[in-house]
Amino acid sequence: MDVMIRISSPFAIFNKPHDSPTSFSFSVPFSLNKNVGGSRNYQKLGSSRSSRNDAVFDEAAFEADRLTLDARARESMAEASKRETETDPKAWKWVIRKRVWDFMEARNIAQNPRPVHHRIPNFVGAAAAAQKLGGLEAFGVAKCVKVNPDSPQKQVRFLTLSGGKKLLTPQPRLRTGFFSVLESSMLTPSTINEACTSVGVAKYGRPIGLDEQIKVDLIVIGSVAVDPKTGARLGKGEGFAELEYGMLRYMGAIDDTTPIVTSGK
Repeated sequence: MDVMIRISSPFAIFNKPHDSPTSFSFSVPFSLNKNVGGSRNYQKLGSSRSSRNDAVFDEAAFEADRLTLDARARESMAEASKRETETDPKAWKWVIRKRVWDFMEARNIAQNPRPVHHRIPNFVGAAAAAQKLGGLEAFGVAKCVKVNPDSPQKQVRFLTLSGGKKLLTPQPRLRTGFFSVLESSMLTPSTINEACTSVGVAKYGRPIGLDEQIKVDLIVIGSVAVDPKTGARLGKGEGFAELEYGMLRYMGAIDDTTPIVTSGK
């Protein structure tokens, strides 16, 4: 059966919460402790200052590690995709993902980082989609917004911080921690743009554990494919959006009424 993918102008999907069971539970493949064991310290050696704010953040080491580990993760996803599509005729999610990624590259509507395969794909018009998202009432009234760390939602993170809102963003692939919090009061006009990148989040953000008392008013997630009618979406296949949602429910930061938005092309 053919799967039809409709690619249209930049949009923002507003997924209204629906009724769900009163009880909620989830499982994660690691301990729900405040500190994540084995996370690497990216403060440069030789700094004699003990304060985190005074220490020098090793941007080069952080970015080199991030790129290396991201590449390994994409290779693993590619292998899983090939294996599942060859052995399971019902592996329709990977079929949809591949068609979207292939279409974006073939039509040259993708933006860096490229190729977009096995990523939340960056796309031409991402900034326009962010502006539409920023015009939603749910975004306007939100005081704290959780935004995914991927490239196409960078402008959403910028709008969040420049609008005086609190930004909650997950550590990439939850490697070095769970979430980080950033606020415009923690930044200068010249560092807000940098704070919207993975390096900037690690450099300027305040890491929090799962015992943090925080209220999230809006969730923004990235997508590979979305049904504009129902709000159903597919990510890149690693399940982090679902895991992060479960963690926020565990923390009491969100509930059934918390709206979820995604932007795409």
